[in-house]
Amino acid sequence: MPNVMIVDDDAAIRDMLRALLEDEDFTVTEAETGSSVVEALSDDSRAPDLIMMDVRMPDKSGIEVLQDMKSSNNGPLPVIVMTAYGTSNVAIQAMQHGAYDYLTKPFDLDDVLMKIRRFFDRKDLSDQLSDLSARIDKPDLNDLMVGNSAAMQDVYKTVGKVARSDATVMITGETGTGKELIASTLHETSAYARGPFIKVNCAALPETLLESELFGHEKGAFTGALNQRKGRFEMANKGSIFLDEIGEMTLSTQKKLLRVLQEREFERVGGSVSVKIDTRVIVATNKVLQQEIEANRFREDLYYRLNVISIFLPPLRDRKDDLPLLIEHFLHKHRFNSRSDPARMSQQAMDALMDYDWPGNVRELENVIARAVVDSQGAIITPEHISFFGADSRRLFDLGEQIRRGTSLDDLLRTLERSALEEALSASDGDRADAAALLGLKLAQFNKRASAHELS
Repeated sequence: MPNVMIVDDDAAIRDMLRALLEDEDFTVTEAETGSSVVEALSDDSRAPDLIMMDVRMPDKSGIEVLQDMKSSNNGPLPVIVMTAYGTSNVAIQAMQHGAYDYLTKPFDLDDVLMKIRRFFDRKDLSDQLSDLSARIDKPDLNDLMVGNSAAMQDVYKTVGKVARSDATVMITGETGTGKELIASTLHETSAYARGPFIKVNCAALPETLLESELFGHEKGAFTGALNQRKGRFEMANKGSIFLDEIGEMTLSTQKKLLRVLQEREFERVGGSVSVKIDTRVIVATNKVLQQEIEANRFREDLYYRLNVISIFLPPLRDRKDDLPLLIEHFLHKHRFNSRSDPARMSQQAMDALMDYDWPGNVRELENVIARAVVDSQGAIITPEHISFFGADSRRLFDLGEQIRRGTSLDDLLRTLERSALEEALSASDGDRADAAALLGLKLAQFNKRASAHELS
């Protein structure tokens, strides 16, 4: 069982906490002085999992012990400081010196247990994160591999089963759920891993350019075609091609893609010689393609060719059990600088993150955490450091105040639209196709509106 050390010169406090913790099956050790803590920490076999330490002790203050722990060879251990001065600078100073949390005397015993359990829950998450990191070869943990929810376990199982196959895979899910990461993982664990992994965003190119981009062109095929050019399918030979936003592809290009899937060959634009390929095809969409088929915007025969194996990525709001582990992962990934420890999340900030619905999914979560780390200078993240998608624009754009000033409806809508476009671009890391999807727009519609607002 976890070992908690209680450090207080008041025997009554030690006895009360020992009884409380032993009832919860914790192992408890005691010390009366700060010097006793430093001595115990010099022996690894005696080091506890958590220390509960009074700030004011006769020989060595809790702050001094924290400073000694920071400079020791063994490094700091987690400490919850206890003080009768919880709202004063003493508690704040202790947190600045590395204390995990603080308790104010007289104790609320429920609060004591809540903070201890919270620490061990977070420790369990960190241990899980270390285990996950060890599973993969890369030094940076793949964001996709963070999550223990039942929905993500199903995803991992499917990826494991189909990775070595050369079957076509369709990945579905909302923007920001990690479809490209799934595609990359499928490639890296497949028989095609030694070959190239070629990505194409079908929503980012107009039809006239997409066909040439996919299949290449011959010299003189059209105005400006000064040389023969290989397309993405040809580049992906002996590797994998990832067609993102496949639902945006026109019917004309869909017909040519169908032939590639059926015959594994194509002609470059303006050419007559068939080019044969051996390529794993992976596609993704945030649309419901069955609805696109009913609306005559997507070919049914192509759908069945693409949907040999289907992987659905659930939105983050439907797997909130994974949020603490994802947050811990992104705190490690986005350290304030290469020499600093990961920032820490206050309980109030964690509650705010847990209550949010995450329309931009994992990508939005990562952006929010990265900004919060910078705003907090890599220390303790509080609700003031959390900025959600659209939250800044809502604070700046007080609708009632604007109406009282006599702002016209046209001007109100124009201001609101610009704010929405800017926030969508921010939430999608500047990817216009993803920003358009967040706002429920086609890419052409988004570009037209962005141009009207002179957004680069």
